[in-house]
Amino acid sequence: MPGVGADKPHPARMYDYYLGGKDNFEADRVAAEKVMRVVTDAQRLARANREFLVRTVRAMTARGIDQFIDLGTGFPTSPNVHEVSREAHPDSRVVYVDNDPVVVSHNRALRNAPGVVSIFGDIRDPDSVLSDPELTRTVDFTRPVGVVFVAVLHFVTDEQRPQDIIGAFRARMRPGSMLSLSHLTSNGTPEPVMRTLQQVYAEATEPIVFRTASEIEALFGDMPLIEPGVVEVQRWRPELRTARVTSTLRWLGGVARLP
Repeated sequence: MPGVGADKPHPARMYDYYLGGKDNFEADRVAAEKVMRVVTDAQRLARANREFLVRTVRAMTARGIDQFIDLGTGFPTSPNVHEVSREAHPDSRVVYVDNDPVVVSHNRALRNAPGVVSIFGDIRDPDSVLSDPELTRTVDFTRPVGVVFVAVLHFVTDEQRPQDIIGAFRARMRPGSMLSLSHLTSNGTPEPVMRTLQQVYAEATEPIVFRTASEIEALFGDMPLIEPGVVEVQRWRPELRTARVTSTLRWLGGVARLP
């Protein structure tokens, strides 16, 4: 695994800081604070995205899915994917994937349960992720699987071809499988906000990429979206107690199901 790189901000550790976590370094906090100066409700928006993840996993388990691959998982934040999925399917299996060795180490320590594994992997090399022995032992690709791309593809540039990354997983998914995705959008996000985030993340381990709503929807390829389609994460099947977030930074999400 590569070094920790405590002197360079990492998106997973910055996201942990937005969520109020403690698994971050000074460089991450300094960078996150720069973002929070222009996105004053960044912490609430990060929580809204986390709540979107929880609701999408519940939507998948309601359709019988009991195995998941969570890509770019970040630090453990309860409820985790396996905690949510096991509300419906106590024996559900989950693979957490991240390219930060600190994240993987924490996940292995804190998400330690039978049928739950955490692996080091970079989604920009999907074949290596899909061929990882721990993943292949845990996930049965002859059955439906839930694949989670929440808050990760806006760190993949066009040159790194996010559509091909999804396509690699799509090729392994059987009918009934589902895909959850959330992504920052340029639609409705003010130019100064985008410019600030691009400058901050240019100094981090990964750049940040804003895409239009139509570009984000196109990432689902030929997989039909379930209702309500691609919408702001806080508007995707909100529960009564879900806090309303109106932000200068727009974050879209959706879920698709393979017929």
